[in-house]
Order: sequence, then structure tokens, then C-alpha cells
Amino acid sequence: MRAEIDWTIPATPPGWRGAFERFMGPGKSRAEQRMEIAGSLACMALLGWHLLLAPIQGGWPQWLVMLVIGLDLVGGVMTNATNAAKRWYHHKPSRARLGFVAAHLVYLAAMAFVVLDAAWGWFLTNSALLLAGALLIEMVRLEAKRPAAMAAYMAAVLVNLTALPVPETLDWFTVFFFLKLLVCYLVPEAPMRSAPVTASGSPAAPPP
Repeated sequence: MRAEIDWTIPATPPGWRGAFERFMGPGKSRAEQRMEIAGSLACMALLGWHLLLAPIQGGWPQWLVMLVIGLDLVGGVMTNATNAAKRWYHHKPSRARLGFVAAHLVYLAAMAFVVLDAAWGWFLTNSALLLAGALLIEMVRLEAKRPAAMAAYMAAVLVNLTALPVPETLDWFTVFFFLKLLVCYLVPEAPMRSAPVTASGSPAAPPP
């Protein structure tokens, strides 16, 4: 088997089903779907275990925010790492991706002002790290985007570990948050699939 790169975006059906496919990335293979679901379920179970071992101090609003954000970040990491998502989101202009990233400032606000009780310094610093990292990745040359994303991701995590400590219950948030957006979402990667090899050594034609 050989790797075959395919940037072709398949057609989507009309109605809500097509809208859902376009949100998640059209043309997702069964292997991607299975791994995405299995990985999301496993990591959500582990995250739930973590939260139970170190429960959040507060009432139902804090728990609700953690539940919604946790589900989205785990699912978002898995979805944005798929070939289908890479193919779909990187055929769009840069401003569309930057807009998607900027919309996640709402997550930082929810964490800062609902869970962490008005943590202005935490909110402003992480907002700056997110936007600066996103702009860096979008501005550099194509071949430099992946290392730029890794540098921005590590810098954001290390700043949080050293200068912006949070309760043990919340130590996963910035790791998942910046992984989803700076690495999984913003880095363009060639959508690959396995291709059988013919006797001549060339990839076989894909099925119709």
C-alpha cells in the first residue's frame, strides 16, 4: 500500500445532512469516523475520571461550562485532525480560519469569568497567546506553518504552566484548547489515503 494525496472535495447532500458534513468536513472515510468516535469517547471518559478525582469547586454553572467545553475540545481535536477537515477548512481563505479561532475567545471568557471567578489576567494573556499564535501560523510560508504551530502551542502551554497556574481540575484546558486550534485546525496537511500498488509499482486508480 502507498499513500495517495487527494484534495478533491466531494459533493454534499442538500439540507441539514449536507450542512453537517460541511461543518465536520465532507468526504470522511469510515476509518476516520471510527477512530474519531472511539478516540473522543475514550478521552471524554478519561477526562470525566480526572474531574471526578479532583472535583470543581462551585455549583452547576461551573460544571455545565466544563461539560460543554470539554466535549467540544475533545471532539474538536479529533475532528480537526481528520483528512476531511484538513481538506475542507484549508480550501477557505485565511480570514475564515482566523474568524473561527477568534470565536473561541468565548471559551476563554467562560473559563475566566464563570469557572475562575473573574480571572482577567488569565483571560487577557491567553487571548493574546491565541491570536498571536494564529496570526503567526497564517502569515508564515507554507513549509514553516507546522513548526510555527508547534512553537506557538508549546509557548502557550508553558506560559500557562509557569505564569498562569489554575486548580488541578482545570490543568487540561489549555493543553486541549491550544492543541485544537493552533495545531489540529490551523496546520494544513495533505489529506492522505491508502492506495493499492499495481505490479508496475504505481498506485492503482481509485475506485469510481
